[in-house]
Amino acid sequence: MSENHVWLITGANRGIGLELVKQLLQSPSNTVIAGCRSPSKAADLQGLAAQANGRLHLVALDVSSQESVTTAAVEVARIPSIAEKGIDYLVNNAGILPGGYDTAFGMDFSHLEQTFNTNVIGPARVAQAFVGLVEKSTKKTIVNISSTMGSIGSDPGAHGSSYAISKTALNMLTYKEAKEKSDITVISMCPGWLQTDLGGSSAPLHVSVGVEGIIKTVAGLTPSDSGKFFNMKGEIVPW
Repeated sequence: MSENHVWLITGANRGIGLELVKQLLQSPSNTVIAGCRSPSKAADLQGLAAQANGRLHLVALDVSSQESVTTAAVEVARIPSIAEKGIDYLVNNAGILPGGYDTAFGMDFSHLEQTFNTNVIGPARVAQAFVGLVEKSTKKTIVNISSTMGSIGSDPGAHGSSYAISKTALNMLTYKEAKEKSDITVISMCPGWLQTDLGGSSAPLHVSVGVEGIIKTVAGLTPSDSGKFFNMKGEIVPW
């Protein structure tokens, strides 16, 4: 019999987050907590929950709001099975790209601030609020969804500055979290350029392909991988 695992996905109402929920629910060994701003308006999640036999919990969670994150953590901790078992895999997936393909000398700083609040401070808020439940679990894993656009070593060029800078900062958050908590595994993960609202229709890969890679890579992690930056093929991405 396979071991049961609990996953918490932020930004679960669309794109990578929604596809993660769909694919994870294909295995009866997975229980999923899907966090999004307005679960009552998330028709796709509502439909999945109706067929999940109690294995999908929808939670209001806006990573840009400390109050929302705190409230969500309290709500999740009150679910009896989660309170007992904890959260095996916390996936900080929620992210935004309000500045589009802006440049360092041409960026709108309000876009940079908004991007940082969601893409960097958001994952930090969620990790702090839920780390107790993560440490209670078997797998004790936090996955920060990043991008090679935030990899200086990958030479991503001049455009997409606000987004890229936020992902570089997220990678440092991953490193710091891994150094502080040796009992948990924390990684950054680039899912690839996928056909989502954020990635656009011209992206080379369907979202299902990237998500398959994420799940396979994350499921194969060991504590020695903590603090590393992976792509969806399981390869190391340069910082």
